[in-house]
Amino acid sequence: MNSFLRPATEVAEAETAEAEAGRISAEYRAITSHLAITPPVSVVIPAMNEAENLPYVFKTLPDWVHEVVLVDGNSTDDTVAVARAHWPDVKVVKQVGKGKGDALISGFSACTGDIIVMVDADGSADGQEIVSYVSALVGGADFAKGSRFANGGGTDDMTPVRRLGNRLLCAIVNAKFGARYTDLCYGYNAFWRHCLDSITLDCTGFEIETLINIRVVKAGLKVQEVPSHEYVRIHGVSNLNAVRDGIRVLKVILGEKGVRRAARRRPTTFSVNVPRGEVS
Repeated sequence: MNSFLRPATEVAEAETAEAEAGRISAEYRAITSHLAITPPVSVVIPAMNEAENLPYVFKTLPDWVHEVVLVDGNSTDDTVAVARAHWPDVKVVKQVGKGKGDALISGFSACTGDIIVMVDADGSADGQEIVSYVSALVGGADFAKGSRFANGGGTDDMTPVRRLGNRLLCAIVNAKFGARYTDLCYGYNAFWRHCLDSITLDCTGFEIETLINIRVVKAGLKVQEVPSHEYVRIHGVSNLNAVRDGIRVLKVILGEKGVRRAARRRPTTFSVNVPRGEVS
């Protein structure tokens, strides 16, 4: 037998091994040299006039994420152009309604990944922390809740008044719904996409973050807090008002008592299973 030829069985085995290696390479996403995942991860970024901040946001995002969904709230600056320049494959959703809640709902409906991560567009979140959120989900959690006050977390952008308000609102949620949160009003979270089938999202404002935190607990989903560090907004001024927005969050918390009864009266809600906004 020619020494340069191999038996057919060896050739077949080699081809099978090569094909399997290609399948594994395509299926698994390498995070580090020692860690890889199979679930595709979608990152949702609601943005309105954040052209100056987006370069910093995209710079910190891991290159292994499956897709980035930018929900544009009718920006008048170069938000969309900057996003495409820094992440050419970004999926842009033109927001139809108004408010952060409406933007997130629109973004969720456009996601194709098994895991969804919520990230703000002001540069206050470190995209490299996404690996911690994904690890919590792959490790068995349904909802990975970012916390600035869990051991290892922190914040550079919270006044004493906002800190006190967050603590009081968090205590109310814990007492009323049996949660064990250390942080409540924080928008850096991640969850399995199938969790959207267990909760109803019917809030268009920024208080949707609190609503999600409450309803995942009411739905019996497994929650794991992930320490996170919040940085100061890089450019621009936040629209948050401690007193006004605190009252809005409190109304959401108090209103949750009658959610199940209201559901039987068929309230108008937004479905995350129906595409919202124009995707490009």
